[in-house]
Amino acid sequence: MAATSSPKRLKTYLEFVKFEHTLFALPFAYGGMLLAAGGWPGWVTFFWITLAMVGARTASMALNRVVDARIDAQNPRTATREIPKGALLKRDGILLAVVSFALLALAGWALNPLTLMLLPVAVFFLSIYPYTKRFTWLCHYVLGLTIGAAAAGGWIAVTGAFAPATFALWAGVGLWIAGFDIIYALLDYDFDVKHGIYSVPSRFGGERALTISAVTHLIAWLALGAVLPLAGLGYFYAAALLVVAGVLIYAHLLVRDKGAGAALASFNANLYVSSVVLLGVVLELVF
Repeated sequence: MAATSSPKRLKTYLEFVKFEHTLFALPFAYGGMLLAAGGWPGWVTFFWITLAMVGARTASMALNRVVDARIDAQNPRTATREIPKGALLKRDGILLAVVSFALLALAGWALNPLTLMLLPVAVFFLSIYPYTKRFTWLCHYVLGLTIGAAAAGGWIAVTGAFAPATFALWAGVGLWIAGFDIIYALLDYDFDVKHGIYSVPSRFGGERALTISAVTHLIAWLALGAVLPLAGLGYFYAAALLVVAGVLIYAHLLVRDKGAGAALASFNANLYVSSVVLLGVVLELVF
């Protein structure tokens, strides 16, 4: 591999793990953190939670790219990813995953005994997800369960204990992620059917997949709604839920009206959901 400058190398790694997509779950982690603390928990706790979430997300993405390298090379949509095109080697991805897991472990150790005790469970699910699309169409829900744990993680990192609101947050975020991942999978429908890749669209077809995604998002919204009474929230959080409902409806109407080609736009619309919920939590605590 040709030598590259450090800034270009860093950019390659950031693109490799789609670092900007860390924004999907990170605001939910912060929301859980703020709710558990009843306000600002301090910069030290904030730092370790951020490190844990970035480490977990980066490790998961790096492993996913390594495991899927052969499939990505065959798929026209993903053939230009970093490993297939030779910008990175598989060993680069593995090393990045190991370092990221180490950062996650360090953060878990620094936060409290429960986060440290749950570390093997987190590593297991983060590691197994890339393989699930080879044997089950429930892979979207495994992804949601795994990444959705960020919201619960933010809460547990502060209190060192579970609470009913923790599970509602986890369910809401996990099902939200699963729902939009089903929509995203529409982009690879033809390829997945041809090559035997498991997904909701390849198993049930595009139309039924959209219905399953919509039902999943409805349950996700109800779970996020359950956080309101469980955490003693009020009007600001309720308003955030209404905005979230609007975003989800827009995302689904977009892909239904314009077809699978709009799946990426629908996927991107979902980026706003976590930020809106975090804003609702912040306003509740401030006012």
